[in-house]
Amino acid sequence: MGASTIAKQARRSAGVSAARRTSKARRHFRLRKKVAGTTERPRLVVTRSSRHLFVQVVDDSQGKTLASASTFKFSSATDGDKTAQATALGAQLAEAAKAAGVTRVVFDRGGNTYTGRVAAFATAAREAGLEF
Repeated sequence: MGASTIAKQARRSAGVSAARRTSKARRHFRLRKKVAGTTERPRLVVTRSSRHLFVQVVDDSQGKTLASASTFKFSSATDGDKTAQATALGAQLAEAAKAAGVTRVVFDRGGNTYTGRVAAFATAAREAGLEF
């Protein structure tokens, strides 16, 4: 799919304003041209919704997910705000990745800007032992 096709699809979808969707789609397309996961260094994919964060460690050469985690199962009353949940998720995913034998990854922020929950997740994953 080309960048113009992605931009057209982003403009048509519901939810956030068309300019924000288009900008995110362009960032994601630009990022995915450069980032690919291998067996030695799989891709760490971050998907951010308005409420939750979903993360996966993917080996693109085999098309397999090696480890995954999300804030979907967290209870918001006990785990604090969304940034605190993202921090806990970083540690949780790092443990799951280590159990799968992965220590080095390539970070795919999925078109999201590297601030807030995405940055908190990445910092926690690095502190828990993932190298990227």
